[in-house]
Amino acid sequence: MANQEQSSVLTSLDNQKTRWFHFTTVIISGMGFFTDSYDLFVISLITKLLGRIYYQKPGSSSPGSLPDGISATVSGVAFAGTFLGQIFFGCLGDKLGRKRVYGLTLVIMTVCSICSGLSLGTDPKFVMTTLCFFRFWLGFGIGGDYPLSATIMSEYANKRTRGAFIAAVFGMQGVGILAAGGVSLLVSYIFELHFPSPAYMVDPATSTVPQADYVWRIILMLGAIPALLTYYWRVKMPETARYTALVGKDAEKAASDMSKVLNVDIDASSAKYDQARVSSDEFGLFSTKFLRRHGLHLLATTTTWFLLDIAFYSQNLFQKDIFTTIGWLPPPKTMNAIQELFMISKAQFLIALCGTVPGYIATIFTIDRLGRYKIQVFGFLMMTIFLTALALPYHHWTLPNNRIGFVVLYTLTFFFCNFGPNATTFIVPAEIFPARLRSTCHGISAASGKAGAMVGSFGFAALVKAVGMKKTLMIMAGISLAGMLLSLVLVPEPKGKSLEDLSGEAEPEKIKETIVV
Repeated sequence: MANQEQSSVLTSLDNQKTRWFHFTTVIISGMGFFTDSYDLFVISLITKLLGRIYYQKPGSSSPGSLPDGISATVSGVAFAGTFLGQIFFGCLGDKLGRKRVYGLTLVIMTVCSICSGLSLGTDPKFVMTTLCFFRFWLGFGIGGDYPLSATIMSEYANKRTRGAFIAAVFGMQGVGILAAGGVSLLVSYIFELHFPSPAYMVDPATSTVPQADYVWRIILMLGAIPALLTYYWRVKMPETARYTALVGKDAEKAASDMSKVLNVDIDASSAKYDQARVSSDEFGLFSTKFLRRHGLHLLATTTTWFLLDIAFYSQNLFQKDIFTTIGWLPPPKTMNAIQELFMISKAQFLIALCGTVPGYIATIFTIDRLGRYKIQVFGFLMMTIFLTALALPYHHWTLPNNRIGFVVLYTLTFFFCNFGPNATTFIVPAEIFPARLRSTCHGISAASGKAGAMVGSFGFAALVKAVGMKKTLMIMAGISLAGMLLSLVLVPEPKGKSLEDLSGEAEPEKIKETIVV
């Protein structure tokens, strides 16, 4: 029986060496996240351009801009779709299996990403309406990628490096943000080279060339290409053994699939052994047993992700406004439309390169040594410190000689956000819930985060207008502090433990009974 335990499917998955299959899974799953983040964050780069193209008022002393309500809707409508997609596909991933709906989310993302760039007409209302329509359904597809990618990677990985592999999948978000800035830089540079125009203050009428309407469309559509290239491999991925054996109850298929993946001989009796040693008490999401065993876990993952995304998305989506306010970006009227896009893209690219991406990398290389708990608490703490340092002496940072100091502290905020709760709030929900509810609970947790993102995207600009940038940054620091306090008391530490031990599915008594038999 000892040999059978060693050849158990779940034991083999937990104790396996890192294989090429793990890296290909990161790439296949990660390309979806690349498209996710590219499409969610690129919109903040092109909103100024959309304002100049469609909302320019003749004779105005300043360039056109999107009305506040339209700007918030264009930036935030994808989050509404993501919110619904996370819940819908999260539940579907537990009902039908992770693999069966995995390819569908990629198709929705790719098609809607392309259609966003093909938004019809020249009338501002019609263009904005069609853009928002396709971005809502783009968000719906993006929402499905969160619970499915996280769950698939967690169920394939070994317990020693599981955190690093899930973090690597999520880390493609940073690459997507970097690519959004880089692609926008390149496209705007090419168009400015071929279609130069004067600054707005020199000639308002010709500062926005007709070809500028192609710029934002091309930028939106290019993000779909990397994900589309991985579609074939995504639909060819086998279902995870944990789902097949523990939820689908198909021991033979679980053993067969994992034998191919792990290149070891695993017979069906091993999967049946796994089924025997896992609790047969399949309580539901709304049962008192779930509330007793995992109620605090779900409270931890939903509340901390909600608070994190208020701060994270508000700062990401409105970087251009923050940098304009402190004077790091030139006044809009001193540039033409494409030059303004170029400068905004350069600012986001530099922040992503120096703060965002290094934060993800630090998480990947340390999470299985430091643990999720320490990284999340410390990340929230550092966000609180840096946001407070930006807010209290805010006037000091607006002076010309001190602007670089503001940018450095602002970049460090992003570093510790990503080497911190932005990564761990994604990882932990994929580890601590039972297999039959794992995707659902991750989807609920992620949807709570997107509710926070909607608060940030719809409320940040209004808050700045109401109370000013200084008080807004202080509020963000307070939100980060609340996230740290909740993390301190609620977040568990999954490092080095099997998924079955973390979820409470493994029952020692049943293991002993099985071994005796």
